[in-house]
Amino acid sequence: MRKFLIGLFKIALASLIAGVGLSFFGITAQSILAMIGMTPESLWLKATALVNWALPNIALGAIIVVPVWLVAYVFLPPRTGD
Repeated sequence: MRKFLIGLFKIALASLIAGVGLSFFGITAQSILAMIGMTPESLWLKATALVNWALPNIALGAIIVVPVWLVAYVFLPPRTGD
C-alpha cells in the first residue's frame, strides 16, 4: 500500500510540474482541446459514452471470470511463503 501511495504522489507531483510548465508557455487545457477540435462538453459526452459502453461489457465478462477465479482459488493448493 505504501508503494502505491508513493507512486501516486510521484504522478501527482509530475503532473503539477508539467502543468506549471505548460502554464508558463500559455498553454491551457481548452487550447489543447481546441487544437484537436473538441470542447469540454464534447469530451464529457465521449467519456460518458465510453463508460456506458464499458460497464455492461465489464459485467458480462465478470459473469465468466469471477466464478472461474473462485473455483481456482478454492481448489488450488495454498502457496508456501518461500
